[in-house]
Amino acid sequence: MTMLAEQVDGVIGVDTHRDTLAAASVSPIGAVLATTDCPANARGYRHLLDFARQHVPGRRCWALEGVGSFGAGLAAFLDQAGEQVVEVLRPKRPAVRGGRKTDMLDAIRAAKEALASEHLIQPRLRGEREALRVLLATRHGAVLASTAAINQLKALIVSAPDDLRSELRKLKRPAQVTHCAQLRDRPTHGVEHRMTARALRSTAQRIQALQAEAKALEYEILSLVRQLAPELLDLLGVGPITAAQVLVSWSHPGRFRSEAALASFAGVSPIPASSGLTNRHRINRSGDRQLNRALHTITLIRMRLDPATKTYVTRRVAEGKTSRDAQRCLKRAICRQFFKILERSNHDSGANLEDLPQAA
Repeated sequence: MTMLAEQVDGVIGVDTHRDTLAAASVSPIGAVLATTDCPANARGYRHLLDFARQHVPGRRCWALEGVGSFGAGLAAFLDQAGEQVVEVLRPKRPAVRGGRKTDMLDAIRAAKEALASEHLIQPRLRGEREALRVLLATRHGAVLASTAAINQLKALIVSAPDDLRSELRKLKRPAQVTHCAQLRDRPTHGVEHRMTARALRSTAQRIQALQAEAKALEYEILSLVRQLAPELLDLLGVGPITAAQVLVSWSHPGRFRSEAALASFAGVSPIPASSGLTNRHRINRSGDRQLNRALHTITLIRMRLDPATKTYVTRRVAEGKTSRDAQRCLKRAICRQFFKILERSNHDSGANLEDLPQAA
């Protein structure tokens, strides 16, 4: 396997923060050539590019921390300038007590981390992918807030005056929300009744607003998914939210070297857990948990609605696997199916369940 040190004349490591950037140019053998810092703005980006051209004029690569947050602006600037950029995780801190820590040391560690890494991480694209990400994050926040408001409404109903409580408890939740949103506090009622009705109305109207916001965001997400990968929506169990999460995590063709790399990233690759006479694999609990959650949702729907999936699970359980192990195998197969579709390497979107890895 070709290491980065064999492909470049130097690496510029960057430790990113909200207001400042610290950069260090490092040779392929790990020697620090020069260091600099600058503000995190357009002027600072140009300064870093001039710094890199001066100290690594030949083949170079940028190793950035926080590409999805504080380093997003720099990564976009370097991409437009035609620079090679890789993403590095937070460099490991010294294990000893009282280990040194500065922004410049972090920049040097980032560069050395890229030089020592066997598998480089390409930054996710922006544009449509970033648009999907912000829509998903905003919708998720609206759904969480709506759930919290619903729980608050239920608690208010439980402790409400008897006439209000008896009137509302016989209704189902959607009807409760609608009814509470139209409550009026009458002067003939006592202060407790009036304030409780006002609290119920305010909470119910908040629920309606949040649910309408989530629905509008879901419509925007569906429109973007139809533009980017409409074939995903044709798959059983795949809706606009799960399809959008797959696109956000996958990002672009070529980011993952193989479908096994995507499975590892999604946390659906089997992890050996054998000892003595026991030969088994356990569930992978690392990786992108949002992508893993999307695959889990698709798996549950297919296990409930797809006859071929039901047959497969039954066969796996008869072979001695638990239902959770069978479900993990299904996630792996679905991940392979997505990889084939998104990478355009195979226009046949129907991944056969019989192609599952037997070791899984």
